[in-house]
Amino acid sequence: MANQKEKNPQGPEQLNIEISEEVAEGTYSNLAIITHSNAEFIVDFVNVMPGNPKNKVKSRIILSPMHAKRLLGALADNVRRFESENGEIKDLDAIEIPMNFGGPAAQA
Repeated sequence: MANQKEKNPQGPEQLNIEISEEVAEGTYSNLAIITHSNAEFIVDFVNVMPGNPKNKVKSRIILSPMHAKRLLGALADNVRRFESENGEIKDLDAIEIPMNFGGPAAQA
């Protein structure tokens, strides 16, 4: 039966994923803003810098509800594994960070 897809005896097919050099460098974000509609979740990643009154969204990811839930599970699993190897991640409520991040005070 030529029309049926043959099963791979070695398991599921592997994805071949490529990443450009620019994307591989990544974008730093210290704030994520999450909104949703009935059809999608939108995650805006922002790099907030002290003294900068106008911060721009650096990246926006749009996910289906199913993929948002899968991302939530994957992040939770990775945080559990990280904490089992490195100790508990402290929330910002437990850490006092000065607004100048230790650098010089902003001047106009």
